[in-house]
Amino acid sequence: MIHVVEDDDGVRELELYALQQAGFTAEGFSNTAAFRAAMAKTLPALVLLDVMLPGEDGVALLQSLRRDPRTKRLPVILVTAKGAEMDKVRGLDSGADDYLTKPFGIMELLARVRALLRRSEEARPAPLLKVADVQLDRERHLVTAGEHTVELTHMEFELLAFLMAHAGKAVTREVLLDDVWGIGFAGDTRTVDVHIRSLRQKLGEHSRLILTVRGVGYKLEG
Repeated sequence: MIHVVEDDDGVRELELYALQQAGFTAEGFSNTAAFRAAMAKTLPALVLLDVMLPGEDGVALLQSLRRDPRTKRLPVILVTAKGAEMDKVRGLDSGADDYLTKPFGIMELLARVRALLRRSEEARPAPLLKVADVQLDRERHLVTAGEHTVELTHMEFELLAFLMAHAGKAVTREVLLDDVWGIGFAGDTRTVDVHIRSLRQKLGEHSRLILTVRGVGYKLEG
């Protein structure tokens, strides 16, 4: 089941029609109250979430989903008319798995949905990662460096988790964009550099673990 949260009747019906024609079961909601009521009963496999919703906007709803243990890993694609890079970064930092800008093509929508479902169905990474004195707990969404808790945004957390899972290996900025931000993300490699810079600042003395590999990208070395 895929849930479509969109207040524009025409857009919502188009998304539902495309999903159903592609063989998916889908249900639409014009407001967050109806969506929340449905979620209380059964969780979907994926959510297509509009940003500009009446009352509670999509980003606020997304943030509340990520705070809830039941839905913190629920695959969510933000669908919005806001196409600026900073809007996308804000949405992804708030916990979105992918970002689709209106107007969009039906084939692109279906490709994004299929790609995200494939990623979510793959084997989950180890719930607990540890490199030197840095530990990342996926179940508790908690990062500690030495004796201190490190507060990270959603994308900083995912970036650190990817580097820790591939400790000792140099990873290109392009691979990080595809695997952490999601394939098709329209931002450039500066997005990775900005998040690495912020991550290093928050890790403090433990930032020495994140190495810049000249001409390649980054790696985390214990």
